[in-house]
Amino acid sequence: MLLAAPRGYCAGVDRAVVAVEKALELHGSPVYVRKEIVHNKHVVATLTERGAVFVDETDEVPEGATVIFSAHGVSPAVHASAAERQLKTIDATCPLVTKVHKEAVRFAKDDYDILLVGHDGHEEVEGTAGEAPEHVQLVDGPESVDAVTVRDPEKVVWLSQTTLSVDETMQTVERLRERFPTLQDPPSDDICYATQNRQVAVKKIAPSCDLLVVVGSANSSNSVRLVEVGLQHGAKAAHRVDHRGEVDEAWLEGVTTVGVTSGASVPEILVTDLLAWLAERGFGDVEEVRTASEDLLFSLPRELRADLKTAAAMRA
Repeated sequence: MLLAAPRGYCAGVDRAVVAVEKALELHGSPVYVRKEIVHNKHVVATLTERGAVFVDETDEVPEGATVIFSAHGVSPAVHASAAERQLKTIDATCPLVTKVHKEAVRFAKDDYDILLVGHDGHEEVEGTAGEAPEHVQLVDGPESVDAVTVRDPEKVVWLSQTTLSVDETMQTVERLRERFPTLQDPPSDDICYATQNRQVAVKKIAPSCDLLVVVGSANSSNSVRLVEVGLQHGAKAAHRVDHRGEVDEAWLEGVTTVGVTSGASVPEILVTDLLAWLAERGFGDVEEVRTASEDLLFSLPRELRADLKTAAAMRA
């Protein structure tokens, strides 16, 4: 068995999940969370058991209550809605997503047309586009490029959802550049380091895999992309599962080498459970294949740090 590394939690996901846990410790239940804090069923179910209440919009939160914004980010309109309801907000947006928001604001201020490469309906895309709705056009894959229209071909920039496939994104950008030769690149890479690292690790093991199993939820963009990357780079078969209970034993027929990885919002316990299940079926010889090391940490959201400081002062 080949175990890809890096895999699982990234710094932004860890920060967001810990933010909900700390808010529950500080404020008690319920603490409201707009949308899923991260795209993983197990994480959401675990936090729900601890007292988190997940809602779709801020108008479902009682006035004056605490609401946490998910790691995927929200638009200014959502911040305004929360303020109107006098909600106490904790913004757990991943700092790498916040970076893309700031890029959108900056280029809109300079009156650029912003071509946002991403998937229609994804929460991160909605939040980024909401920063400058008059300037942002969504480009959902290479096949969407022909429909793009801009005001001035000399003032066009592309930005990206952070959790996309690097290869697919660059295919889209190449098509855009054919239409708009002076298309500007983002000031820095928008696809997050963790997404890229997990894809690189899968590319490394895929050629040797008769079967690749990706642990991650269906609404996790980066998990879905890992399946695609695996198939594109040589895995004979690849499947995404939320947990070991979703693995079909028929997938193992004729298989000598299994590859395992997990998306950036997946706790390691789910991978450990899968490895134990596979070991019981003869795949107990595990080789970890590491292509990068990750040591990045993000501090907790500013509002939560202030609350923790106040609580510590009261106990002193």
